Formats: sequence, structure tokens, C-alpha cells
Amino acid sequence: MSTTQTYQQPNSQGYYGLFGGAYIPEMLHRNVEELRTKYLEIIYEDEFQKEFQYLLRDYVGRPTPLYLAERLSEQFGTTIYLKREDLCHTGAHKINNTIGQILLAQRLGKKRIIAETGAGQHGVATATVCALKGVECIVYMGEKDIERQAPNVARMKMLGATVIPATSGSKTLKDATNEAIRDWINNPHDTHYIIGSVVGPHPYPDMVARFQSVISEEMRKQLLEKTGKELPTHVMACVGGGSNAAGAFYHFLDELSVQLIAVEAAGHGIDSGLSAATTALGKPGILHGSKSLLMQTEDGQVVEPHSISAGLDYPGIGPLHAHLFKSGRGAFLNVTDEDALAAAFELAKLEGIIPALETAHALSALKQLKFKKEDVVVICLSGRGDKDLATYMQKM
Repeated sequence: MSTTQTYQQPNSQGYYGLFGGAYIPEMLHRNVEELRTKYLEIIYEDEFQKEFQYLLRDYVGRPTPLYLAERLSEQFGTTIYLKREDLCHTGAHKINNTIGQILLAQRLGKKRIIAETGAGQHGVATATVCALKGVECIVYMGEKDIERQAPNVARMKMLGATVIPATSGSKTLKDATNEAIRDWINNPHDTHYIIGSVVGPHPYPDMVARFQSVISEEMRKQLLEKTGKELPTHVMACVGGGSNAAGAFYHFLDELSVQLIAVEAAGHGIDSGLSAATTALGKPGILHGSKSLLMQTEDGQVVEPHSISAGLDYPGIGPLHAHLFKSGRGAFLNVTDEDALAAAFELAKLEGIIPALETAHALSALKQLKFKKEDVVVICLSGRGDKDLATYMQKM
């Protein structure tokens, strides 16, 4: 197992340093092998790229703006830009990946799509592209998340998706993922599983990162235009599984002058037993088809995570992020539920932007850092707060 030559790409077995690989039941071997041997060839075909770029532009609304948050900048005595993924069609970065994967699934001849979702944004984005392409869509969602993300469940159903509750375990994202994997094992021939984050067996972490890398690709161009330099001093993003962070970091991974700051959910606090801060609490282990860091008991049982934000409520992180953490390339911070809520209200009042609770974790982490006046900080504003209004209203 060789170490990765570049932070961007895993080695041929799908490892980023010590993390990654494909730990899958025999029944899924054919599907995962088919993806692994064909994905790069398909996604870099001229026809694929032409359709992908067209849909990102005319359907998703890319490029998303890089917005200079003047009042927020003033508060922290530095220059802060927000990469406005909340302005994508469907309200979050998730659509970048689902468009890429539906085009891939069609070229592989798949007729049925399954997905897992926590906050519901990935479910909505999957239902959206399935409606766009006229493909059957099944979304697995934890029963607990169905309750706390009711508007997104309604959207998925309106878009024609079947939403199936996961009723085992903590009834959240981990359990929805288990159900989706079970479905895929039972329907290997006609079904493609659109994983929503940089998790799962190789090639998913790499594939999802590539589709999301449009975020940092645009950041570099936009920074050059606005500041005369392509490189910021800091890029910040929240991390559950970690797809918005992977996209925001991607084109800066090998630029060692850029500080990469990933922000996890501390829930009620690191030592409270109700947390989702994987790098602080996790150990190497295997979850959902890859080796990464995950929260587990002494005998290897997965510890139930907790976060006020459904999208960060996951007991592991993607193998790329585990590698960034272990190698020291990325700094990993964590933020409690209360601090994330406070940051969401603050951004609403300072900039007139209501962020998703996930993003609010990244915003809150600004308080944990010391900036110089000349620094240029980019925060990936991964989603908008409409889906979290019920939670915000309880706090008002």
C-alpha cells in the first residue's frame, strides 16, 4: 500500500495514505468494479463534460458567486469571502455531485437510482436529477431525520421520489446508508447508488471529490479576479462525511501555503457522549465500505453520533479527510450545537444570509482562529437555511 503522491488523488487501490480502499460484500463486487474500471474514462469524455458543464451552468446556476462579506470581515479584522453554494439550484452544493453521477449512471445503462440522505439536501438533489432525466428514484432516510427535515421530505416526494424510512439504530444517516447498501446488494444489475459524500468504497470518495471540485476551481478564478491572487490564506468548510469540504479544498490540497480548516460537529460537547467530532473521538476502522476514522466503542461497535445539524450527524469522515487530519495537512476544529446556532443568527443579522446549520459550524469556528489583517479567508457556504427554519424558530 503506497502512500499518496498528491493529496488530491488516492493510489490505485483507492487509499489516501492509510485510509480508503473498498471493503465490500462479494455481492457488490461487480458493481463497484464496474464503476472503478470505467468512471474516469466516462467522466472525462468530451460528450460527458459538455453535458455536465452545460447542466452546471444552465440548470444549477454555476458559477456561484464569491461574495465579500464586509460586515463579517470587519468583525474579525480580516478579509472574508463566502463561496455561495447556497445559491445553487436546490439550495446546496449536493447537486454538483448528483448531476455528475446521474450522467454516469445513464452511460452505465442503469435504470434505477438509490440514495441515502441525512439533512435531506442530497435526497432532494438526487430526486431532482432523477426527475430531470426521468429515472426511478428511491431515497433512504432515517426516521429521526424525516421528522426534523420535513420540508425536504415533501420536496423529494413532489419530485417523484419514494422516501423509505430507516427505522433501525439511531434512525439517522448511518442507518439510511445501511439500508441503501442493502438495497444495492439486492438489485445489483439495474441500480446505481448515488452516494452523497466522499465516503463509501473506492471509487466513490475520489469520484464525488472530482464532481465537487468545481467549487475550488471557481474559487481560484474568482480570487484572481477580485484580489489579483489565486490563493487565499485559509479555506474553511464544515465536515460530516465531507463533500463540500473536499470540493472547497480540492484545488488547494497541494498548495501548502493555503491553510485548510475543517469544522466538525461537537454536538453537546466533545466529552458529552453526544457528539459527531470524528477526528477528536474516532479511531481507524471500517464503515460503509472504506477504512477511515470513526467513532467506535472498545469492541468496535459504532458509537451513535449527535449533531443539531442532520448533515453532520455521521460517526465517520471520508478517507481523504482522515488522511488530511493524520498527515497534518488539514486543521480539524469542532463546534457545539449552541455555538453553531449563534453563528447562524449572527450571519443572518450581519449579512442578510440565513445559512444551513451545517455551514453555521464553519462560521462559528472563525472565533477559534487568529487572523492577520492581510489574510484572505474563504468559507464554503455549503447550503441555505430554509430546511432548518423549524430549528431556528425554536430558538427565537
